[in-house]
Amino acid sequence: MLTIGKLAKQAGVSSETIRYYQRIGLLRIPESTQAYRYYQAHDLERLLFIKRAKQAGLQLNEIAELLALDGLQDKQRVREVIKKRLHEIQHRIDELEHLQHRLSTWIDECEHSSTACCPILQALNDPAVSSDQIPRL
Repeated sequence: MLTIGKLAKQAGVSSETIRYYQRIGLLRIPESTQAYRYYQAHDLERLLFIKRAKQAGLQLNEIAELLALDGLQDKQRVREVIKKRLHEIQHRIDELEHLQHRLSTWIDECEHSSTACCPILQALNDPAVSSDQIPRL
């Protein structure tokens, strides 16, 4: 049996992270025994699963979905969740590459501009420039 502090230490997370996971339903809230809540080995296993899934790039809602599935029986659904996440990551990579290109272009424009005014600031101040032309982070 583990206290929240020991569970946090063994899993390499903070006690507040554990409490947050409990609030959103990823981890159970153990029953109190003499003013303490004790966690079992399966709580540590679940917490480590969550941690590994986060490190693999999954979001908490996706982790919750995986935890709700029977991995042995729901192989197809697990694959769908992972494919969807991969698609979202690829989309974000594409956005970042566009951002990188736009910022590089601005730097080049700034370096080669013969005007006194900064072309980057001009682009940001120009109401004719659409928001999709301005990089987002």
